[in-house]
Amino acid sequence: MNTEALTILIVLTSHQQLGDTNESTGFWLEEFTTPYYAFLDAGIQVSLVTPLGGQAPIDPRSQADDAQTDSTKRFNRDQASINALANTKKLSEVSSADFDAIFYPGGHGPLWDLVTDQNSIEMIESFWSQGKPVSAVCHAPAVLLNVRDKNGDLIIQGKNVAGFTNSEEQAVGLTGIVPFLLEDALIANGAIYSKSEDFQEHVVVDGLLITGQNPASALGVANAVIELISNK
Repeated sequence: MNTEALTILIVLTSHQQLGDTNESTGFWLEEFTTPYYAFLDAGIQVSLVTPLGGQAPIDPRSQADDAQTDSTKRFNRDQASINALANTKKLSEVSSADFDAIFYPGGHGPLWDLVTDQNSIEMIESFWSQGKPVSAVCHAPAVLLNVRDKNGDLIIQGKNVAGFTNSEEQAVGLTGIVPFLLEDALIANGAIYSKSEDFQEHVVVDGLLITGQNPASALGVANAVIELISNK
């Protein structure tokens, strides 16, 4: 597998306010670090962007002791990557032409900003029109809800997708706080939605669209992306 000179754009949320609560949110650390190191270890170059640029907010819940994994521990020792996360470029400043695939980590933040962010929507549409893989995990498939193809159809319409389930949202106690339930929204927008048991790995690949249900699915999504761009 030759992955030299391959590049992936990782788009993270800039949103850090958890609805009307006084709590913070952001992206889920494991859903970033696990794919991030999978890409780097495969020899793929990675660029980090956010809508606002600068520090991408980490969901504090994902930094709790019981949320730590090998990849999050590796990140916490990796000052270069910590610095990269603190100094993301603005999404509006990069071009899809410079990358082979795009990946969105989840966490609750994307439900508020990336769903309707016009730069994000246009970026995904550009990747899609160029026949490049589009991938997202957990809550991040929400970024696909308003993305259309060249015919004006929603790209998830009739596509097999996964994403954080209603029952998982209930399990984490945020059903009444999030702006919408992702499972319901994906189905309402015409996706063929599937899921596994709560918090178990579930990765769905439908052509160039790769989605995963939850944190346990992050590595599977990353590996599917690597396979797709390595075999082009």
